[in-house]
Amino acid sequence: SPAGMVLSVLVILLLSVLYEAVKMGKAVLLRRALLALPRSLSQEALSEPQQGDSDPAQGRWFWFHVAQTLFHVLQVVLGYMVMLAVMSYNGWIFLGAIAGSTLGYFM
Repeated sequence: SPAGMVLSVLVILLLSVLYEAVKMGKAVLLRRALLALPRSLSQEALSEPQQGDSDPAQGRWFWFHVAQTLFHVLQVVLGYMVMLAVMSYNGWIFLGAIAGSTLGYFM
């Protein structure tokens, strides 16, 4: 139905915008993780902080890495969902994905 097609295109458009937002959030987290990276790249400096550690900044890199991993999983899932929608070979769905990607990048 026409209403179902409009709804499908809007959902794909929003998924594409969300994909671009997650991609940007991942880049911001990468920058923060690099700034939190300890000067010493020893194994002890990159591991999760122990209970008695007095330096709370030591484990900051670990938590940024965990957040980046979650953002990456979300980005992959959204990317495959948009790809599967585009592979329906529907022109309107394809235009919705392109418009959503364009809008998401612009925002």
